[in-house]
Amino acid sequence: MDELVGLYEAGATLVELGERFGVHRRTAAAHLVRRSVRIRRRGLDESHLAEAVELYAGGLSLMEVGLRFGVSQQAVRRAMAVEGVEIRPSGRRQSV
Repeated sequence: MDELVGLYEAGATLVELGERFGVHRRTAAAHLVRRSVRIRRRGLDESHLAEAVELYAGGLSLMEVGLRFGVSQQAVRRAMAVEGVEIRPSGRRQSV
């Protein structure tokens, strides 16, 4: 697992490690945690923040915004919270 740690510390993502070692990304993360390696959190790139806020305000869901920028729904939620954007209740959208 030294190779896994070395690759991660060199910048490899959990997905890349999972593919390389034939394991799920969460398994790769678990190995890193056992070795006391801090897991990086991939967030919404600051250069996309204004557009993401606009898309969310325009009606896209957190998941849809995340898919647009290649990040998780939780990453978008965190970015919106930092920007002071009110998060809509989850569930189906009302049809207009």
